[in-house]
Amino acid sequence: MSPIDAADEGYLERAVVLAWEARERGDHPFGALLVTADGMVLEARNSVLTEADPTGHAETNLVRLAGRLDLATLTGSSLYTSTEPCAMCAGAIYWSGIGRVVFALSGEALAAMVPDESGIPPLRLTSGEVFARGGRPVTLDGPADLASATDVHRDFWT
Repeated sequence: MSPIDAADEGYLERAVVLAWEARERGDHPFGALLVTADGMVLEARNSVLTEADPTGHAETNLVRLAGRLDLATLTGSSLYTSTEPCAMCAGAIYWSGIGRVVFALSGEALAAMVPDESGIPPLRLTSGEVFARGGRPVTLDGPADLASATDVHRDFWT
């Protein structure tokens, strides 16, 4: 784990803006972006509802976009996300080769804001647990204390 600096916080705030955009268009409030070592930025939003795709999380959408990049570029990149990646997204991030993940709101804090779902119960497996079982390192930094990351979820899940 490395410290989250001011540049990281700026990217996390952008991820929250993307989450607001997803929410405003009728999707779940999650956003993510990838920053390569040479400064290229890719952005994605959640599209679960508008695309009727249960895998359309911001991070998996971002991994699809980033799949065009070579492994060395991905390994040297950082993925910034408004909320800690779920187990599915962590798996996609792992398989993509992305080297670092920085998140704002923790999965635990999100779970405290979301009432129990009917139908499919939540999968309580953290991204850290997923990455720890892999054969290559993925640096995981977070949570970052950003009020905006909590605000984007306020009153959405009730």
